Amino acid sequence: MLGGRELVLETGKYAKQVHGSVTVRYGDTMVLVTAHMDDRESPMSFLPLTVEYEEKHYAVGKIPGSFLRREGRPGNQATLNARLIDRQIRPLFPKDLRRELQVIVTVLSSDQRNDPAMLAAIGASAALSISDAPWDGPTACASVGYVGGEYVLNPTLDQLDDGASALELTVAATKDAVLMVEAAANELNEDQMVGAIEFAQRELAPVIALIERMRDEIGLEKRSFTPAAGVSADDVADMRAAANAAGLRETLRIGGKHERGDALKALRDRLITERVPDADAEGASERIDGLKDAFRKAMQAEMRRMVVEDHVRVDGRDPTTIRPIWIETGVLPMAHGSAVFTRGETQVLGVATLGTGRDNRLIDDLGLEKSEEFMLHYNFPPFSTGEVKRLRGVSRRELGHGNLARRALLPMMPSQDDFPYVIRVVGETLESNGSSSMATVCAGSLALMDAGVPMPRPVAGIAMGLVMEGERYAVLSDILGDEDALGDMDFKVTGTRE
Repeated sequence: MLGGRELVLETGKYAKQVHGSVTVRYGDTMVLVTAHMDDRESPMSFLPLTVEYEEKHYAVGKIPGSFLRREGRPGNQATLNARLIDRQIRPLFPKDLRRELQVIVTVLSSDQRNDPAMLAAIGASAALSISDAPWDGPTACASVGYVGGEYVLNPTLDQLDDGASALELTVAATKDAVLMVEAAANELNEDQMVGAIEFAQRELAPVIALIERMRDEIGLEKRSFTPAAGVSADDVADMRAAANAAGLRETLRIGGKHERGDALKALRDRLITERVPDADAEGASERIDGLKDAFRKAMQAEMRRMVVEDHVRVDGRDPTTIRPIWIETGVLPMAHGSAVFTRGETQVLGVATLGTGRDNRLIDDLGLEKSEEFMLHYNFPPFSTGEVKRLRGVSRRELGHGNLARRALLPMMPSQDDFPYVIRVVGETLESNGSSSMATVCAGSLALMDAGVPMPRPVAGIAMGLVMEGERYAVLSDILGDEDALGDMDFKVTGTRE
């Protein structure tokens, strides 16, 4: 039982050609989740994991409305669900695994009460646990609502859509720790939020135990793999000592992103040239790649030591200092509302546009038809990070960050009775060095006020980081891109003064 309803996991009946296949049923909602790992090693320098979330119209007894009468590309919500599952499972794979992995979720039946995404996350954990893919699970996932002053596990979609719940929290956890938190709330306080996370972890314990039992009784033996070529501890220690002697600590404290990056690259190249003077010699290319990795690990170790021991960050700030902020409003003469929000080297242009009821967005989410009167779209062009890339369609990341910012601002939007306009906010990332999504919340809030939208209170956002070294740790306010990449957590928080 989970939240007073029966949760059923089955395997060995469907899709038996893959290494892990599980069906999950909760009420009359049912999903099939498959997990499969390729036999070949991949040349990629990262874990090639993909998660696909497929919604089928037959799940609600409907025929697709497209010209071909078949499903097309995944919609926005399906993409967000795939990202949610990815965040839950990716951290638990071995860091040196380079085999292609694919998790596919197929929504087979939806009763339009129980969220298939929660079942999909549990199914992904179960499928990976019983498969031969090396994975340090299991995990479990659930949503938490807050109705009438009480926590509700896996509130129904009706409870979430009609505003009965002051909280929409998703928690993924192992039996020992919390892995991922995603939430939208109506100005709940800190104790209420922490209580909701603890409530979810307690309620998920039986699900984790069930998946462990499946793994122990019917799971395949985990397959061995060839670890990605790495560097020895001696190489890392040698590189760290040489880099520190050559001024690594001082270089890490350079304030500007590009200035610091250029200085670190020059230092790295000089140290590598000292060790491999002839780059054209046999085996030199592999040796150089290994030394580059050694320098990166040495830089990461030194950055973490500086934070925990010296309380100094890579740009010279202490853990609690926020980068300088400047704001400009009314920057676009023809827009209804506009503002530029800059925090350090992260800059976002927020633009608000008001429309009539005919401009609303109609959503058909597996039969749940609804309209959206507040939209937020987030754009992340390559020039924002000083790069050259092709301009393609909206990326998964852009969808996810836009959804995050929208959920932050939505509780402060006036009702249609008080303000009968459709509202669209666009966040244009002009510069990025740390949490452009949180800058989008700030810029969007300013643009809405510039457009005359009667928000009860403005909303602000910030990204918090964490560095842990044994029993010692440091919490970082307003993290940089380097701190996101080299730290242990990226925790985005939004709220009002209340």
